[in-house]
Amino acid sequence: MEQIQAQIKNQFPDIDTEEGEILKIKVSPKELRSIIDFLYHYKNLPFNFLKYMIGTDEGETLRVSYILSSSVNPAVNIMVITGTDNRENPLLYTVTDFYNTAQFNEREIYALLGIRFINNPDMRKFFLNQDWVGYPLRKDYDPNPALNPVSVESREINDNSFVIRELPDGSISEEVTKIFDDDDYIINIGPQHPSTHGVMHFRTALDGEVVKKIDIHSGYIHRGIEKLSENLMYPQILHFTDRLDYLSANINRHALCMCVEKATGIEVPERAQYIRTIMDELNRIDSHLLAWSAHTNDLGATTAFIYGMREREIILDIFEKICGGRLIINQNVIGGVMFDIYPEFQKDVKNFIPYMRSRLKEYDRFFSHNVIALGRMKNVGILNIKDAISHAVTGPSGRASGWSCDVRKYNPYALYDKVEFREIIRTEGDSYARYMNRLDEIEESLHIIEQLIDNIPDGEFCAKTKAIIRLPEGEYYQNVEAGKGLFGVYIESRGDKTPYRLKFRSPSMSLVAVMPLICKGEKISDFIGIGGSMDYVIPDIDR
Repeated sequence: MEQIQAQIKNQFPDIDTEEGEILKIKVSPKELRSIIDFLYHYKNLPFNFLKYMIGTDEGETLRVSYILSSSVNPAVNIMVITGTDNRENPLLYTVTDFYNTAQFNEREIYALLGIRFINNPDMRKFFLNQDWVGYPLRKDYDPNPALNPVSVESREINDNSFVIRELPDGSISEEVTKIFDDDDYIINIGPQHPSTHGVMHFRTALDGEVVKKIDIHSGYIHRGIEKLSENLMYPQILHFTDRLDYLSANINRHALCMCVEKATGIEVPERAQYIRTIMDELNRIDSHLLAWSAHTNDLGATTAFIYGMREREIILDIFEKICGGRLIINQNVIGGVMFDIYPEFQKDVKNFIPYMRSRLKEYDRFFSHNVIALGRMKNVGILNIKDAISHAVTGPSGRASGWSCDVRKYNPYALYDKVEFREIIRTEGDSYARYMNRLDEIEESLHIIEQLIDNIPDGEFCAKTKAIIRLPEGEYYQNVEAGKGLFGVYIESRGDKTPYRLKFRSPSMSLVAVMPLICKGEKISDFIGIGGSMDYVIPDIDR
């Protein structure tokens, strides 16, 4: 990192840099694209993975932070920070031509902070209606419901996109373009939950039976979690993480706990680390089983769905015995875990391991090689590695495109540096590769649990913490490998008992954002199957 910093200072002598957990580079709006271009093309370590994009109201200025990583080594991170003091008409330059994932992130920042991005190809608000009054993540936001009354009347969706252009003379113009052609045949897929794995709306233009274009609409269940967190103490925020990707509830909560623990120097007891890691892997199997079951059901295999639920039920029984929760697992707390393991925990888990392995063989025998299933998955919904990185598609879906991106390998946490497991990678990038990755990852999770279950040490299961936890002033972040991919927590603290800004990095947002690309040219009958292979969960997006 020192070498990179030296070269940045040599190339851009007027740019401010700050060393810390990650290198921070502060730039003016005019300098942003130059430094992004330099990092994106940085010799053998291109920073071509936009991990986070965080908008913050800093008072006099509105700030955007970009946490960049390299697809070659995702453990190396750089934060680029820019901002504007124009609160009336804030404008920054887009980075969508470098990172496709920036498009929806910029639209989110526009909706919640009011910053528009020059040359973003579609500058409509994401999550909120175009006529929403105010910007919720600004500190001076007026939450008066009279400003944005709830209406039961149907509203027409805006068919026009907006592009902000900077003219040669430095002036700004706004172009309006149509989303669809006048003669396009458009159908609505969603927002009914069964068709889209959550309340998501895909407006789809068809050419006969072939998908021509998809326009994504979100925000149907937006709950304002990041805004609510600004007025809650850190222990009070924990339950929000369970309700994002509720199928990775334990893993998500683990991320927030670790972020707070790292910031405050809380040392987690070894016994708690064992329990956390085992529970995370059980949670991963739980998530992958539901993904497998729902995907097979999307393809018409109702029996397979029932089989997957049968195995998942055993894991949920273990969760219920240890903490009382089945879907929402309130086990992790700051400093360790809320409850110690029950007397039969190790026996129950050890009995589950060979049983689950026998079921994996059964899945392989009766579905994974079924000629109809193969026809619906192989060479369907292809995502190549370049597009996976550009859209920040992580997890089993990203690794199905040949991208090595497992957080447990590159940034080990808990006990992942003390266990042996394979990172499952395929290169086909189709629905079948994504399908097989999840089944193989279940086997690796069983292997991890097997190495830990008989070695849980005695001792405390939770460290003693202060009644009121204050994070030192600064910025903190923590990544984990959730069931869908990289889940991240970013906290900006001003030394108070509540966060100044909290951001959750959703893996599902990238999985949904790439759907228009990988579904284009595919049959409408395969759309649902492709979505099942991506395994997104919509509440993870509507934060």
